[in-house]
Amino acid sequence: MPSVMGLLEERERAAGQRVEVLQAELREAEASWEGFMIARQTVAEVLAEPPAGEEAPLAGTAGERPA
Repeated sequence: MPSVMGLLEERERAAGQRVEVLQAELREAEASWEGFMIARQTVAEVLAEPPAGEEAPLAGTAGERPA
């Protein structure tokens, strides 16, 4: 019959291995998440810029009528 300490050590090793696996998965998920955040910010910046060669329209310029 295995000792109580031996069983506990076995379970501790298994839990430690599981923690290592989960930490690796977390690092991968965080890297992926960060990539999506950067992509979203880049798209927002690009969409906020006026097209090349054009100036941004002035909102609510006094005295002008819409075309």
